[in-house]
Amino acid sequence: RAEGARSFVLHTLNRMARGGIHDQLGGGFHRYSVDEAWRVPHFEKMLYDNALLPLLYLQAYQLTGDEEYAGVAVRTLEYVRREMSHPEGGFYSAQDADSEGEEGRFFVWRPEELAAVLGEEDGALLAFHLGVTERGNFEGGRTVLQAARSEAETAEAFGIGVEEARRRIREGKRRLFAARERRVRPALDDKVIAGWNALMISAFAQAAACLRNEAYLARAVQAADFIERRLVVGARLRRSFREKTSTIGGYLEDYAYWVAALLDLYEATLE
Repeated sequence: RAEGARSFVLHTLNRMARGGIHDQLGGGFHRYSVDEAWRVPHFEKMLYDNALLPLLYLQAYQLTGDEEYAGVAVRTLEYVRREMSHPEGGFYSAQDADSEGEEGRFFVWRPEELAAVLGEEDGALLAFHLGVTERGNFEGGRTVLQAARSEAETAEAFGIGVEEARRRIREGKRRLFAARERRVRPALDDKVIAGWNALMISAFAQAAACLRNEAYLARAVQAADFIERRLVVGARLRRSFREKTSTIGGYLEDYAYWVAALLDLYEATLE
């Protein structure tokens, strides 16, 4: 039974990481998938998903020693640091699904767009690896990127070594990400919610301990300081902050996750 449960969980994590629900260029996870194979997501990104999933991938890394799981966790945390961080230290709530009036427009691609960024040769290689086709898998003939084929399969198809394929895929993704940054971005829900922030603090604190990453620990402490400054009033929590502290009191989940975050911080720092 235990081995069956292990296989089930790891298979699910693998399929999620390789699917369209996982942002293959920018890291992080979309809200949910609309199909059984994790290919096409609802493109909204929620803070709580991107707090809980890194912990699961880090547990898989600790269980298996497979660096790919750690990589998924790191890319998710880096996405949060880069795009979901309030300048005073808290974390924003969500990134919308729509831009320019269309769901997913920021995230989807056509083959000719890959070629325009990467050139014909590398555009074809990345299209093969990421499953980008003329027909597409989304509205308007566009494709939600996924790890459709492995680095080894891509190397064999293009008659190159696996290391060269890996290098070209990594560089290609970097250039596609840079090109995507020039698109109109989805709107940001910039509320800072106590409980969701606490989940994110736990994620950074536990990742810091697991990966021995001092920057992650510093980020967790910074966010905890934000909650103490902006969301703790007397001995009570407030639910949220946006330009000013909400008058709405914290809910049970806010208190529970905040206590858990403080315990995680204590275990990481012994303070």
